Amino acid sequence: MKKAAAKKNFTTKRTNKKFLADHWLDLFLVFVPIAAIFHYTHRPPIWTFVVSGLAIIPLAGLMGKATESLASKLGAGAGGLLSSTFGNAAEMIIAFQGLQAGLKDVVKASITGSILGNLLLVLGISIFAGGLKHKHQKFNPTAAGMSGTLMTLSAIGLLIPAVFHWVTGGRSAKESGLSLEICIVLFATYILSLIFSLRTHKDLYSGSGEPHQEPVHFKSRTALIVLISATALVAFMSELLVEAVEPASKALGMTEIFVGVIVVAIIGNAAENSSAILMALKNKMDLSYHIAVGSSMQIALFVAPVLVFLSYAIGKPMDLLFTNFEVISVGLAVMIVGQVASDGESNWMEGVLLLAVYVILAMAFFFLPGV
Repeated sequence: MKKAAAKKNFTTKRTNKKFLADHWLDLFLVFVPIAAIFHYTHRPPIWTFVVSGLAIIPLAGLMGKATESLASKLGAGAGGLLSSTFGNAAEMIIAFQGLQAGLKDVVKASITGSILGNLLLVLGISIFAGGLKHKHQKFNPTAAGMSGTLMTLSAIGLLIPAVFHWVTGGRSAKESGLSLEICIVLFATYILSLIFSLRTHKDLYSGSGEPHQEPVHFKSRTALIVLISATALVAFMSELLVEAVEPASKALGMTEIFVGVIVVAIIGNAAENSSAILMALKNKMDLSYHIAVGSSMQIALFVAPVLVFLSYAIGKPMDLLFTNFEVISVGLAVMIVGQVASDGESNWMEGVLLLAVYVILAMAFFFLPGV
């Protein structure tokens, strides 16, 4: 009798522990109504900025879970496409709100920040955390090399407009057209990369002998309702966040580029990429690597071009002319991640190196004068 009771108690504790692990982020949903109250009662913008940012994190997490649930019902091809499309939906919504508000520098900074955050912060924490638990972790070097090459292409896509601007002295009328044409090339490359990873060479990205299955968090109908509701709330919270960016950055003594590169980027990526860390802890470094690097790739090859296309659609054209420091930062990040991934295995010290680079760049962006 005592053994049965002890076993039942152990099972209950295990279930509760798993529930908390899966749903602790949902506690942050309390910030959704608080953000609305702060906005409509005209509280200081800095509080609206902080609270709306905290509210976006669990909403982005719900969007990710709903997308994964729907993807599991659609099969590998369509499911992978759905996950890829909605994987960075929160960042895209925040950026689109920024475009509508005319904050193009903040939008471009958030693109840079998302790339740096995924490559250095998320991957760095994943490798560090996984390396503490597992002495050596391995991943497919061929797939990692392809991802690295695609990220190099992304860096080139960001570099060329800046070089063109420098060579022509900013006097060429073709500058904005060049950015649009580069976006078309990047977007086409992204579509072809999906065919490569989801169809012709999907075995390289499975992480094991069996194909990776998306987890099911909701039934299909519930997942669709959750996805639509969370997307609408993310749009609303993003609007509040963007409205408060300028006054909040001044109150905090931060430049808009620092807010875009570091703060907004972390908010947009926090929930989605927590799974990269969990996969590393489970010794599934292939999946962890492809979540982190794949998210950076999606930002550069999918989100950035789509935002440029949308900017033309709403009559507020945006180019890909990033600051020199942003371009150099992305190039350095791509280079060090390529070095870490070159041998197909990782350890905790390599995670420390990536995090160190991120901290150095974050400090530099903090002290970088406003542009």
